[in-house]
Amino acid sequence: MSAKGEGSMGVPGRDECLQMLRDQGCDEAVIRHCIAVTDLAVRIAKKCRADVRLTEAGALLHDIGRGQSHGMDHAVVGARLARELGLPDTVVGIIERHIGGGLTGAEARRLGLPRKSYLPRTLEEKIVAHADNLMSGDRRTSLSESVGHLIRKRELEAARRVLELHKELSAACGINVDDVV
Repeated sequence: MSAKGEGSMGVPGRDECLQMLRDQGCDEAVIRHCIAVTDLAVRIAKKCRADVRLTEAGALLHDIGRGQSHGMDHAVVGARLARELGLPDTVVGIIERHIGGGLTGAEARRLGLPRKSYLPRTLEEKIVAHADNLMSGDRRTSLSESVGHLIRKRELEAARRVLELHKELSAACGINVDDVV
């Protein structure tokens, strides 16, 4: 696919997203992870009455930057690639803000990322970020497992944000997100 002007492309479909991942050098493990995150994110989006097509595209492409980096900067790299591919800003936002439960500008700076907020803002951004938090590779994890992992890494603010995101999405869905199957 050739690069287009920023935001000139509509929200791509599933097959197009999978091809973009492959074209950008993502390996099959990353693609399996993206599919697993997408399957959960779409189920959550339907419960929350979010934009399912946008959620699906954002979830499929959330790790597109992993074709070039497996560091925390994969979200920044992925957002840059998405802009170069002409993807809509709504998809770029999902890619850029999916890491952890989000990052503040100070946390981003500490991690060597450009200093800005990477906190998810839209419902679709929150859904993809949280679905990613609830996956380990292509295996579904629970909220307690995800939060426990962050606590063991002494990332207490991230753990708090993941809990708050879970609470917010559970309220929006009218069901505990851990129970979305």
